[in-house]
Amino acid sequence: MAYTYLIAGLVLFLGVHSTRVFANDWRNQTLARMGEKPFKGVYALASLAGFLLMLWGYGQARQQGVMLWNPPVAARHIAALLMLVSFVLLAATYVPGNQIKAKLHHPMVLATKVWALAHLLANGSLANVVLFGSFLVWSVMLFAASRRRDRREQTVYAAGTAGATAITVIVGMAAWAAFAFWLHRVLIGVSPFGAMSS
Repeated sequence: MAYTYLIAGLVLFLGVHSTRVFANDWRNQTLARMGEKPFKGVYALASLAGFLLMLWGYGQARQQGVMLWNPPVAARHIAALLMLVSFVLLAATYVPGNQIKAKLHHPMVLATKVWALAHLLANGSLANVVLFGSFLVWSVMLFAASRRRDRREQTVYAAGTAGATAITVIVGMAAWAAFAFWLHRVLIGVSPFGAMSS
C-alpha cells in the first residue's frame, strides 16, 4: 500500500510540473478559462497534495527495507560530489546574470537530474529506486523537451558575467556544505558522511 501512495504522489507531483512542457496548449486553455489566480491556486494545491502523498508513501515504503543492492562506499563518495554539482546548478537558477544559466539554460532541471542520479548511486532500496528513478527519468525528459521548446521559440539567454558566476559557485558550495553536514540529518534523519564511515 505504501508504494501505491508513493507512485500516486509521484504521478500527481511530476504531472503537475510537466504541463507547461508536455501539455502547454491544454495549460493555456485552462489558464484562460479559469483565470490566473484560480489556476495558480489549483496548481499549488495539486503540487502540495502530490508532494505530501509522495513524502508519506516514501516514508512508509522506506521502513519496509526492501533492498535491491548494497551500494559500495565509493558510490557514496561519488554521490557527495554529484550533490555539490547539483547545488551549484540550483544556485545558478536564482543568481542573476551567471554564465552557467546562460550556457545550460535550464539549471533547475539539471540540478534535479544530478540530485536524482546521486541518490540512486548512494541508495539501493526499492523505495529509493522508485522515488529517485522517477525523478531521474522525468528530469531527462523535461530537459530534452525544454531545449526543444527553446529551439522552436528561438529563445535567447543573456550572456552571464564572471562575477555572477563566481557568486553562484560560492552560494552553491555553501548551501551544499550546510545541507551535507547539518540540514540533511535534521530534515531527513540521515547523515550523508556518517553513512560513508559505516
